[in-house]
Amino acid sequence: MANLSIGFLFDLDGVIIDSETEYSKIWAQINREFPTGIENLEQKIKGCTLSKILSDNYDDESTRKAVSMRLHQLENLMHYEFLPFAREFLISLKNLGLPCALVTSSDNDKMSHLREELPEIWEYFDFIVTGNLVKASKPSPEGYLLGADKLGVQSNRCAVFEDSLQGVKAGKNANSYVVGIAGTLPASDLAPFSHIVINNLSEINLDNLIHILTQR
Repeated sequence: MANLSIGFLFDLDGVIIDSETEYSKIWAQINREFPTGIENLEQKIKGCTLSKILSDNYDDESTRKAVSMRLHQLENLMHYEFLPFAREFLISLKNLGLPCALVTSSDNDKMSHLREELPEIWEYFDFIVTGNLVKASKPSPEGYLLGADKLGVQSNRCAVFEDSLQGVKAGKNANSYVVGIAGTLPASDLAPFSHIVINNLSEINLDNLIHILTQR
């Protein structure tokens, strides 16, 4: 396929891999072990980088270090799998020669474990933006703007695939075409900040999406 100067930007958890349920359990456990006084903390932090979660919810550095250590202990016990239809969709994009970037709030420690579990993910992306590469957490568009830049594509000609409220807001703030994926949150929560909302990636008509992006 000829270079259409369009790009595809993906969040990781809840979009590519099936991990959001486990992360909710992990952060609920951490909130019990290191109480913040915030009810449903695990829901309110979705899409945020670890540094933002720590700075927003824990006052002293020693607690932040302890929480970070506990998180990584629990993450290292996680087993990662592709969400249904995610691998197939990424393969379709790769076969068409369409540029893709992963834009995740996950840090390098988590990504290292992911690479041990699912090394093939790295085959599908031209660039991976981790939480360590950005200063501002979602809903800041910084990660998606960086991903688009690394692909050599204008952000408004990129599709952003997100499942969290912070994530769809970040995609909208990047002026991208936002595809909300319901599951982590109900479709009604994502719809105000998304161009379309789907249940999984099998519902995407790729030809239509390519046409939409080329016209933006």
